[in-house]
Amino acid sequence: HEFHKPGKGQAVMRIKYKNLLTGNTNDKTFKSGETVEAADVSHKEMEFLYQDGESWHFMDTNTYEQISLDKNIISELNIFLQDNMVVSIEFIESNPVSIKLPEHIVEEVTDTEAVIKGQTAASSFKPAILSNGFKIMVPPHIENGTRIVISTTNFSYVEKAKN
Repeated sequence: HEFHKPGKGQAVMRIKYKNLLTGNTNDKTFKSGETVEAADVSHKEMEFLYQDGESWHFMDTNTYEQISLDKNIISELNIFLQDNMVVSIEFIESNPVSIKLPEHIVEEVTDTEAVIKGQTAASSFKPAILSNGFKIMVPPHIENGTRIVISTTNFSYVEKAKN
């Protein structure tokens, strides 16, 4: 957004916004003092059931109502979805628009380099590949087969999982 105060006249706020239902971006100018109606936004905790083709199916754990989301909403998060994972789905006017994974998830390291004896910098991370194919940087002590906790805010290593 950009605030603009012309030499004469009223100050205006120019914003660029994205329509979460259609994915389109638009520009709009508001005069100071103008109000905007808030969208009817709600969140539901839903359990991931399964994927078929381009649809991911979720169930409301309270009502057992099922919905399916497509690739536009799931995007690259699909590789982190695990069976029975409970996610938060955001709805605008009862249309699903986004999905939020749990803050931390556990994945298994399937491919990483062995630690070279005598390597000094203990803080130097090394590349690893997880069982879902995601590439991540892990501390030197993590070996193949180790289950690790990942932060879903930036998809980075948090700690070794407590099995």
